[in-house]
Amino acid sequence: MSKFMLRMTGIALAAFALSPGAHAQAPIKIGSPLAVTGGASFLGDPELKTLQLYIEKINGEGGVLGRKLELVSYDDGGAPDKAIGFTKRLIEEDKVDIIVGGSTTGATMAMVPLVEKAGIPFISLAGAVVIIEPVKKWVFKTPHTDRMAAEKVFEDMKKRGLTKIGLLSENSGFGQSGKKEALAVAGKYGIQIVAEEMYGPKDADVTTQLTKIKNTAGVQAIFVFGFGSGPAVVTKNIGQLGITLPHYESHGVASEEYIKLSGKAAEGVRLPAAALLVAEVLPNSDPQKPVVMGYSKTYKDRYKQDVSTFGGHAYDGLMIAVAAFKRAGSTDPAKVRDAIEQTRGFIGTGGVVNMSATDHMGLDLSAFRMLEIRNGTWTLAK
Repeated sequence: MSKFMLRMTGIALAAFALSPGAHAQAPIKIGSPLAVTGGASFLGDPELKTLQLYIEKINGEGGVLGRKLELVSYDDGGAPDKAIGFTKRLIEEDKVDIIVGGSTTGATMAMVPLVEKAGIPFISLAGAVVIIEPVKKWVFKTPHTDRMAAEKVFEDMKKRGLTKIGLLSENSGFGQSGKKEALAVAGKYGIQIVAEEMYGPKDADVTTQLTKIKNTAGVQAIFVFGFGSGPAVVTKNIGQLGITLPHYESHGVASEEYIKLSGKAAEGVRLPAAALLVAEVLPNSDPQKPVVMGYSKTYKDRYKQDVSTFGGHAYDGLMIAVAAFKRAGSTDPAKVRDAIEQTRGFIGTGGVVNMSATDHMGLDLSAFRMLEIRNGTWTLAK
């Protein structure tokens, strides 16, 4: 080949590399800081596995907008300071198009100022209502809120004639937000919180706090607000103390791991959770059944593990993001943000999502199912 031809070939290749068509082939980058290890790993581990599984599946079906999806994930261990560092890296170095992550409320809230300043769409997988209230322009979430969990629990207590309760909350971001919301909505359901105690997520024994609640005059039930292994320690301590009061947990323990760690002491525990945990017993008329059954089968076939609502939150976040890219017709951050906000009628594992400019979650109380642990498994509470 002549020097002229080589020169022209080089120019042509350079022009192609700079052309819109070539740029369109660059992957769509999804950033994801998650608590894959540490005390919140039962959240982050299934979240990461879900994202990996479905991104692989979507790519195998042709990708999105003719482009492959690329997951850029970091393990923050649930630590807010690490979440900050990884979020900066995702925005400044990795140049991600969207962030789907934030396993814990603490990590998520640490990330919020960064994504708001950068103008990057962020779909959080954490629970506290503070994430989306007040509404933040670039921040959305998929899990039900702690306020909703408290309301669903109090709704059930009211039906059972339970009006005076003891509240035991974890001294974490999620636990304290849950406590605040529980105190705020209790009166609406005629519930009196007659005893309040706290515990640490790494406490090996909570019998002192539980004994105080047990000995409080008039107490009729116990409501625990926490996540990770802490609530399992509380549950076992309740069994060891022989406390027979009705026992409620928040949606922060909606995984098989809680049942395994708690053992027989979990029998009879009630909690609000997504339909995913009781997929097989949902009526065929339930619009969520095909979605939760499909996710459950796909996840179990790949990983040979039980599903959790936390992996389901990641599925919902990813699918909402993918649908937004398609509606926007691009990865332009502002267009994608607007498209996420326009999510309507999306049937996910957490419920039917209808977002708006004033609601960046889009779930109502009907998205929660009240579950009860019977014979070591999840059942619909009666």
